[in-house]
Amino acid sequence: MNNYKLLPAFVFFLLLLPCSLMAQPTVLDRIVAIVGRECILLSDLNAQTEFYAFNNRIDPSAQGLKEQVLQAMINEKLILARAIEDTTISIREEDITSQLDALIAQRVQQAGSEQRLEELYGMPITKIKREFRDDTRKQMLVQTLQQMKFGDVQVSRREVEEFYALYKDSLPNVPEELDLYHIFKLPKVGEPALKATMAKAQSILDSIKIGGDFADFAKRYSEDKGTAGYGGDLGFARRGQFLKEFEEAVFSLKENQLANIVETPIGLHIMQLIERRGESVHARHILFKIERTSIDEESAKASLSALRDSALHGESFSDLAKRHSEDKESGPLGGLLGKFPISQFDQSLLDVVKNLKEGDISEPVDVSYGASKGFHIIYLKKRFPEHVINTTDDWKRLETLVTNAKRSQEYQQWLKQLHSEIYWDIRL
Repeated sequence: MNNYKLLPAFVFFLLLLPCSLMAQPTVLDRIVAIVGRECILLSDLNAQTEFYAFNNRIDPSAQGLKEQVLQAMINEKLILARAIEDTTISIREEDITSQLDALIAQRVQQAGSEQRLEELYGMPITKIKREFRDDTRKQMLVQTLQQMKFGDVQVSRREVEEFYALYKDSLPNVPEELDLYHIFKLPKVGEPALKATMAKAQSILDSIKIGGDFADFAKRYSEDKGTAGYGGDLGFARRGQFLKEFEEAVFSLKENQLANIVETPIGLHIMQLIERRGESVHARHILFKIERTSIDEESAKASLSALRDSALHGESFSDLAKRHSEDKESGPLGGLLGKFPISQFDQSLLDVVKNLKEGDISEPVDVSYGASKGFHIIYLKKRFPEHVINTTDDWKRLETLVTNAKRSQEYQQWLKQLHSEIYWDIRL
């Protein structure tokens, strides 16, 4: 559907002008759609189609796929146009910077290093940030408007009951689920290894304090392979992206201040805060890993075996987890991992729990913890067999289904309204 009648001819010309200028430098590219003051280029459409096809494991040349992707892109541009019109929505520059820094940090982690990311994009990190800044701002505008309109959608009990009565025969069965708890232990480092590594780290820290080049020491000694080549530079990161011990230390520093040596589950760190922007920090570090021996691992497993025996003899598993688990998230909750469909378990966890009965506790098994190996015991509190969905056992699940359906319905109605109120034109 085209909406030429909504715009005077001179406004239509003004909307075309920025898109035409953008399209000129790339001769092989062209505009495939215009939405408000935004345009969609063929290169963007092709890239999004390839991305969607890759993630969904389908042929990118499948009939109708490109048109479907284009419509989704138009919908997002329509929401953006309305968000720009809404004077109640404002995005702070520091929030854009924070979100962009987090995005770049994620991309660096996926690529393996900043250098590799720069090679993939064909430009330095500073330019990548400049290129992505406007897109990040637009994305935040869209997300903010969507949250404002649909974040508080609620359903009544009657709506849930009516939905169930209408669709109960077509709803899928609830898959088998397990309610799991665990107690986690990371092998303690032996005292001799800890002392030797601490002495090495302290020697380098002392050298930096009297004028040594932090970046040079990081390149020579840091065992963080992803950052060593960049002088230990971690880039900007927000709260929640670091290990707890590292985060507490780095957020307590002043700009350019060095911290005392910090121990985390992956080793010892020399760290320095370079810059802080609100809840984001730009820091650098030098990592010294401490090798754990088989004796350290056996000690952790023996500790868990003792806790297992205590639980099997009547002591509360949750109380033991609160006192002894080193999982900072589940420990305070009594070791609660949650209730999950068994189909979502990876093979290693499935191998542990598949033969457990309700009330059983596994023997100590190894589990990855970042770059380190830890151990845990798993308590199967309850099995929920596969069953036909019903209002007695699955009310919350049904409520979520109905809420999502209502939100989707209102969203589609809103999109239909935007299609009629904002200029758009497909030129594919």
